Amino acid sequence: MKALRAVYGKTLARLGGVMPEIVVLDADLSKSTKTSDFAKAFPKRFHDMGIAEQDMLSTAAGMATAGLTPFASTFAIFGTGRAWEQLRNSVCYPELNVKLVATHGGITVGEDGGSHQAIEDLALTRVIPNLRVIVPSDPTETEQVIETVATTRGPFYVRLPRGSAPDIHPADYRFRIGKACVLRQGSDVTLVGIGLMVKVALDAAVLLAEQGIEATVINASSLKPLDADTLEQAARATGAVVTIEEHSIIGGLGGAVAEALSERYPVPVIRQGLNDVFGQSGTAEELLVHYGLTPVVTVELAKKAIALARG
Repeated sequence: MKALRAVYGKTLARLGGVMPEIVVLDADLSKSTKTSDFAKAFPKRFHDMGIAEQDMLSTAAGMATAGLTPFASTFAIFGTGRAWEQLRNSVCYPELNVKLVATHGGITVGEDGGSHQAIEDLALTRVIPNLRVIVPSDPTETEQVIETVATTRGPFYVRLPRGSAPDIHPADYRFRIGKACVLRQGSDVTLVGIGLMVKVALDAAVLLAEQGIEATVINASSLKPLDADTLEQAARATGAVVTIEEHSIIGGLGGAVAEALSERYPVPVIRQGLNDVFGQSGTAEELLVHYGLTPVVTVELAKKAIALARG
């Protein structure tokens, strides 16, 4: 188990040693976002902007016009909410080389409560033209995502959780923008997850198999661009889909998958996530249970999707 934000910090510091054009900005949260690793290694290339997220993104945009590769970090709720206009107009409209990597996405932020739990950030970022949206699911993928966005020109939004995750990908896994990863093949239902919820999907697939139901499990970490081809292939093979996300079911992964399949190969799609509600204070484990983001709930939703598909 490793904290994905810790992997981000270490990867960013390592890349800083071979990419002198990388600069890092943070909004008074570097100890939490782990950009403090970069700050220690390259203090002259690190800029604490204070509690001023709008200024941080505007400054990052200016740095990008000078040929630098800025990584800007804060909590997801502030980077995509408070600074949305700057992200849209200053970064994405001119398609500048800015990387917004936000931590503390979703309800597993825990005790900080609903005001700090970003459950709308994927909807807010998906809708912006030119912006690629990535949600890594484990330590290995997080490292590869940061390497990829650092060396790929253009704006990115990378969402990371507060908590930790085990490695779930095979040793030969390689992240690719616009490509989903099929972690398990099945014939009865497709489970599509992002972030920490990919592990929930895998655990649910094991429970389903014990009941004679075989599930395909897909990690859709590249939320935008979305791998609609892989999703269509899975939908054709299984006929039923459940999406799992630590986000509102409105506008996030569930919306993206439903939109893609409705145009290509319509099948029942059940969205597992927060149903138009805010988060609240509690431990990460308590909140996942409270909002139904557990393998047991996924199993029941998978059965419902299968029943809908079979009429």
